[in-house]
This record gives sequence, C-alpha cells and structure tokens, in this order.
Amino acid sequence: MTQAPPHRRTGPLCAVLLTLAALAGCADMSGIAPQAQLREPGTLGLPAGAHFEAPDDWWRGFGDPQLDALIAQALADNPGLKQAQARLARAQAFADTARSAQGPRLDASLDASRQRYSSNGLYPPGVAGATIGSETARLTGNWELDFFGKNQAALQASLGQAEAAQADAQAARLLLASRVAQTYLQLARLQAQLAVAERQLAQRSELLRLVQGRVHAGLDTRLELRQSEGALPETRQQIEALREQQALTRNALGALIAEPNVALTLDTQALEAINNIVIPTALPADLLGRRPDVAAARWRVAAATQDMAVARAQFYPNVSLTAFVGLSSIQLDRFMEGSSREWGVGPALRLPIFDSGRLRANLRGRAADLDAAVESYNTALLDAVHDAADQLASSGAIARQIAEQRQAGAAAEDAYSIAQRRYEAGLGNYLQVLSAETQVLAQRRQAVDLAARRLDNQVALMRALGGGYAPARPVASAPNPTNHKNTP
Repeated sequence: MTQAPPHRRTGPLCAVLLTLAALAGCADMSGIAPQAQLREPGTLGLPAGAHFEAPDDWWRGFGDPQLDALIAQALADNPGLKQAQARLARAQAFADTARSAQGPRLDASLDASRQRYSSNGLYPPGVAGATIGSETARLTGNWELDFFGKNQAALQASLGQAEAAQADAQAARLLLASRVAQTYLQLARLQAQLAVAERQLAQRSELLRLVQGRVHAGLDTRLELRQSEGALPETRQQIEALREQQALTRNALGALIAEPNVALTLDTQALEAINNIVIPTALPADLLGRRPDVAAARWRVAAATQDMAVARAQFYPNVSLTAFVGLSSIQLDRFMEGSSREWGVGPALRLPIFDSGRLRANLRGRAADLDAAVESYNTALLDAVHDAADQLASSGAIARQIAEQRQAGAAAEDAYSIAQRRYEAGLGNYLQVLSAETQVLAQRRQAVDLAARRLDNQVALMRALGGGYAPARPVASAPNPTNHKNTP
C-alpha cells in the first residue's frame, strides 16, 4: 500500500488541534472574578514633600558600641531569623522549579530482560518454549508549549512569593534589631531607676540618723522616728523589685541574642550617655515603599494575580511535543546494529471536557485568594500609616513632657533641699520633709521614665518607618483585580 505524503498525514491532525483549541476557548469561566480593590497609597494623605531615609544600621545612631555588638550577635545567631531565611530559601527553590517547567525535558532509559515463554500457551512456533531476551535503550524528550501562558504565570507567581519571602526576612531582621534595642534600653531604664532607689535609700538612712539625734535631744517624738524607720524597708523592697525586673530583662535579652550567659552580667550605659537618633518631623511620602511588611503584602497580591492566571489557563488545551530515539532488539548480539534503531515524534494535546466543576471551583478559590491578598495589603497600608503616625505623635508629646518635667524636677529638688535645711534648723517639721521627698522622688523617676520613653519611641519610630529597608527591585505593577476578564 502506498504511504501518504507527510503533509497529508499531518493535515488532519492540525485541523483537530485547531478545532479543540477553538472549543477550549469557549470553556465556561464566566461570572468568576475577584471583587477586592487595591487601596492606592495616594489616598492616604501622606505629605508629598516629606522624605526620610534611615540607614540600614540605624541603631548605631545611639552611639553605644555594646548595643551594636548585641544586635550584630542577634542577627547572626537568632533562631527566629534563621527560620525566616530558610523560608526564603524554600521560596527561591520553588521559583527555580517553576522556571524549569518552561524548558524541555530529556530522560534516558535502559531496559534488559530475559523471559521463557510457556510451551503450552498461545504462542506461535519458535516462541513457545523458548527463552528470549529483550533490550531497549531510549532517549525521550518532552516539551510543553506554553501557548496560553500557564507556565509563565506560574513562574511569575513563584517569583512573587520569593520576593515576599525576601521582604518577610527583612521584616524579621528589623523586628529582631528593634526588640534587642528596646530590651537593652529597658535594662538601661531599670539600671537608672535602681540608681534613683539606691540614692533614695542613702538619703533616708541619713535622714534617720538626723531624726534619731533630734529624738535623743528631745526635739522630735517617737512618731517621727517610727516614720523614718519605716521608710527604709519600703525603699529596700523597691530596690529588690527593680533587681527582679533587671534579671527578667537580662533573660529576655539573652534569649534574643541566643547567648543567655552574656546577658547575665551585662551592664548598660547610663541613659543620659545614649545618644538620640535623627528622626523625621513629618510622615515621609515614601513611607509605604520602605516598609518590608507592606512590600511583602504587595508581592503576595502580584503572586495571587498570577495564580489566578494559571487557573484560567487550565481551561485551555495543554499542548506538548514528544520525541524519542533509541535501540531495541530481542537479540543481544544484534542490539547495536542499525536495524535496531527506533524513533518517534509527535504532538500531544490534553483538553478538559468534563471535570464535574473542578476547574471552576479552582478558579473561584484563586479569586478568593486574590481578594484575601488585596485586603491583607490594604490592611498593611493602613496599619503602616497608623503605626508611623502614632510614633511620630508620641515623639513630639514626649519632647514637650521632658521640657515640662525638667522645670518640675528642678522645683522639686529645690523644695526638698529647703525642707531639709528648715528641718535641720528646727524651723520645719518632719511631715514637710516627707512631702518634699515624695515630690522629688516622683520627679526623679519621671525623668528616668521619660528619657527611656524617648529612646524607646525612637526605636519604634525607626521600625515604623521601615528601618532602612529598600526593596531590591520595585514591586511589579499588578493589575487591579476587578479588571480581570475571562481570558488568561
């Protein structure tokens, strides 16, 4: 029989492929679309002219080498940060896997067997009762033709997830550095409060000796003596409470730097020796581009958008080319002869016809994922502005409180000094001294708390401003989710 020319053999196949592709283009995915709207940063009211760029190692602005060393150790050894880095490595590996799907695949196989055929079976003469070997060596190649963009969308989705993981790792780094700095500053605050309490104990001990002398001289009564004596254990109790807080704070710091023993003997610089870092006076316009959590949320929107494109592309045909070449023989001595050669090449097409609604359900799920990603991004935007605005407002309020406290503290110190001198001269009573002392101690504690709050607020503000984070590349502009049509 005469063999048909190649163009006559392939013509019907091409017609079938085109017909199936046309049918697939009519696959029903109507009525499935995401509903959420991306919130535009321009609608949040950030001032257009305000800019601020924090250094990546912003904590060095405090001028404390010990704090610098603690943060460096935490960034090197903290298990939580290593977990974030492992998640990043996993996301990058997934992206490499998706990238590999765009290229061809080549497999090699080698099979060899010997089989004895039954003499009583349905085998022809020469085969029945014989032992026959079979050897096959083959190279098989396969290449999926990404006509409808499914593999490209899957790659972009995995790249988006990898970028989100990168931003997450930066957010974890920023959070860890902030927690170490705030814990260190808390330890400095407790150390300063302990110094105030110890100074208070020394003053009350000196006052007790004065009262004892006045009672011995008949100038004061046993009431003043007992009041003065009761003040000492009260102060010692406060000192022990502060030491307990110190121990707990050291334990927390040791956990953050993954070196508990280092923190047990750590003494911080005095609060007044720690520098203030430079902070902005208004919310910077580029705030949202410098927050790693916002960047991560935006990348997840981009990834979810591409995941939905993958789900849409699954309604269309999957077209691939397959080819093989090899050797096959039932006689080992003839395995390498040219007559043992075999080869094949041809297209393959898979088209979903009926799947009980699986593809539509998958598309609805991806649309819901995209809605969730968009709303998560919108929440991150609002939280970022709220956080930064709160810290900036607190910064100004703390500065004003410090100015007022300095005046109140100076007045309280003068009043206490006057009350002491009047009492020593017999012109005042012990109640006046106690009242003045109560005021001066309250102001000393307030001064320590405000100094610590100012430094803590600076850490919180740097974290709210992104702490020097800058994305490696701009977030790809994902389309508005509500603008998707029923095409991939």
